[in-house]
Amino acid sequence: MAVTEEPPRSAEARAAAELALVRVIHQYGGTPSFVLLGGLVPALLCAGAPWRHAGTTDVDVQVDLEIAAGSHDAPRLERALRAAGFAPTEDKAWRWVTSTAGGTKAEVKFELLADLDDQPSGVSVVFDGCEHLGAANLRGTGYAARDVVLRDLIADDDGVIRQAQVAMSGLAGFLLAKLAAAAGRRKPKDWYDIAFVLLHNDAGGVEVAARLVTDKFPTAADGEARTWLLDVQASFTDSSAQGTAAYVEQMLLDHPDQDPAQLPGDAQLAISECCRLLRPRS
Repeated sequence: MAVTEEPPRSAEARAAAELALVRVIHQYGGTPSFVLLGGLVPALLCAGAPWRHAGTTDVDVQVDLEIAAGSHDAPRLERALRAAGFAPTEDKAWRWVTSTAGGTKAEVKFELLADLDDQPSGVSVVFDGCEHLGAANLRGTGYAARDVVLRDLIADDDGVIRQAQVAMSGLAGFLLAKLAAAAGRRKPKDWYDIAFVLLHNDAGGVEVAARLVTDKFPTAADGEARTWLLDVQASFTDSSAQGTAAYVEQMLLDHPDQDPAQLPGDAQLAISECCRLLRPRS
């Protein structure tokens, strides 16, 4: 089976994705009810870090709050996506794409995710009143919608400075949603994101991050997250493990002045300490 190559992660790619998101919110005409999660979030959670996050060309949003409200704003979001230059993919109602021009050229994917208990994992949920808009039902993404903070984004849109407010996942919701993603799809970018955010978050590091998770979701590690924690711990067992290697490779690409001998230990220690602090009570 062919492996789909991930697009390069860079600050320029992230800027293109963030601009695309700002354009969608501008066309929407207010703060949408979706919650931002995924690759755009780490840089916002780690804004004060001396090391920059690798970035992404994906805009991932969690739509459980939209669905709970009866999806009355879904047609509005579909119109906003089209007005911002996005178009649906042929076979995935939950993935919309646009190609940016100008100084930063990239294909940006806008992906809508849900976490509905009454629907099987992996199925597509279609919104009422929409021609093509839907969401992919993925377990674990719902944590993002249960830990929400508001952030202001500013982007230069062809010389016009636009400001938009977005609801994004807080640190606790992001970590649990990312742990689920890493266990489910086993992509290097997820392991890198988890380690990076644990090490460099603005809240104060691994111990504070773990405490926020247990405060916000006190029973998570006793249930489905138990498997996710075991999986991520196994992915950072030593310097050659796939999670450790993913973190080190991306950090050295972005920051070649970093010590390649220290980076593996940093990632392993962060993951090990997080898993210890979140260890199930039973």
